Amino acid sequence: MALQLSWCASLRTPSFPAAGYEALRQRVAGSTPFNHLGWLRAAEAALQPGQQLQILLGHLDGRLCLCLPLVRERQAVGPLNVPVVRHLGHPLSDRIALLLDLPAHHATQVLQAIRKHLPHALLQLSEVVQGGDEDWLRQWAAACSTFERRLTCRVPVHRISEADRQEVSGDPRYKLRRARKRIAACGAQVRRVVADRHNITALLDAISAVEAASWKGDDDVGIFSGSQRREWMYHAFTELAGEGLVCLVLLELDGRCISYRLGLLEHGRIYDYNLAFVPEQRELGSGRVLLEEWIHWGLDEGWSWVDASRVSLENSSHQLHERQTGQVEQWRLSGYSWRPDGIALGLALRCWRWLKPRLRKADSAATVTPNPTQERTDAIPGHSQR
Repeated sequence: MALQLSWCASLRTPSFPAAGYEALRQRVAGSTPFNHLGWLRAAEAALQPGQQLQILLGHLDGRLCLCLPLVRERQAVGPLNVPVVRHLGHPLSDRIALLLDLPAHHATQVLQAIRKHLPHALLQLSEVVQGGDEDWLRQWAAACSTFERRLTCRVPVHRISEADRQEVSGDPRYKLRRARKRIAACGAQVRRVVADRHNITALLDAISAVEAASWKGDDDVGIFSGSQRREWMYHAFTELAGEGLVCLVLLELDGRCISYRLGLLEHGRIYDYNLAFVPEQRELGSGRVLLEEWIHWGLDEGWSWVDASRVSLENSSHQLHERQTGQVEQWRLSGYSWRPDGIALGLALRCWRWLKPRLRKADSAATVTPNPTQERTDAIPGHSQR
């Protein structure tokens, strides 16, 4: 039977196939809480003027087999102002799976439908885990003027096991001991909380106040920074809390939260999404203690993984690096169209990829210092590495 493609303008309309979407999400390997309909509906509510949402739906044999919520907007790239299409949730969704459960021979048809309905210079999908979509990516790459797959993140993960009941070894042991002693000396207490619709607003008020007082608030880079992000996060976490997916470990002093870690729990994996602490208590070393609390909580409840969710590609300071037993690679997929602006951007990217290592080499020779580690990029077969 032929694939039937259609478009929908909102995830919140009654005509959107919510039950079919959830069934598809559960079938797709690697689906995360950031694919959850509640999260994406909150992202939709936070869209700004000039951002156009369109959801591509694909049905095969009467079953929903594809759902791509895409946002089109114009973006300044050098001297150009070009249309760019991204997955809904960017940039606050830490990891997504592409919700498609279709043979790869449908890939070109899907890409053509996107280009026709949402004309663009660049289709960019961020924080995608490499996996079962490789055949799709090859098809898409062959249909692009330029296609780049760039590594954006190596996420440390920790497999929870019975060995975690023993005290960690090495330097982390002494850091944990010192932090516990400081926390005990000041009288602070660690508390575990599973959020629900009744307590989530009070919890978000408490942790957003901590973030506002921290360096994230000072630099205006927190998840609650600005009215748009704050509204998005309150809406999203309220929806996820209603499904029992929001967990927090809090450090409280005299009934006031002074440090926290906020996580999303699904399929036995806790995604360590956000943390902050008040600056006057920075010497406590609370972050490492609260991370340990995730692991102990996981032992008590039978969780399988603690997942850092997202870290910087270079020089990550996430404390889970001390405990990691594996890692998850996340990628940014960029497909440049055959429109004149897409071809121009793709050529500019190729030129930059050719020029960048030569500039680094020249700079290294001039300063007599080692050449910095270059970003890793993988080219789809049939396309030059960029």
